Amino acid sequence: MNIQFKKGVLNLCVLVLLDKQDRYGYELVQKISSRIAISEGAVYPLLRRLTKEGYFTTYLQESSEGPPRKYYSLTELGRTYLQEQLKEWKSFTDGVNQLIEEGVQND
Repeated sequence: MNIQFKKGVLNLCVLVLLDKQDRYGYELVQKISSRIAISEGAVYPLLRRLTKEGYFTTYLQESSEGPPRKYYSLTELGRTYLQEQLKEWKSFTDGVNQLIEEGVQND
C-alpha cells in the first residue's frame, strides 16, 4: 500500500482504537498491523505528538510480562478531534469513491 495513504490514516486508526479502550503502544501497533502493514516506529512519534497536543493522557500500569506499560487514554478534547477526523474521512472517502465510480463507468 502507498506509504502516503498509511501516514494519512494512521492518526485516525489510533484515535478510533483509543475511543473504545485505553491501550499501550505495542498493543496499538499490533492491532493496526493486523489490518495494515505498518512499522512499529511509525506509531510512537504519533502517540507523543497527540499526547503533547492534549488528545491523550498517559498512565503506567504494572505488567506481569515485564516492566510497567504506558497506557494512552483519549481525553474529551481527543474525542472531539476524533469526531472531526471521522467527518473529514467520510467526506474524503465519499469524494474519492465517487471519482472512482465515474472513472470506471467511463471505461
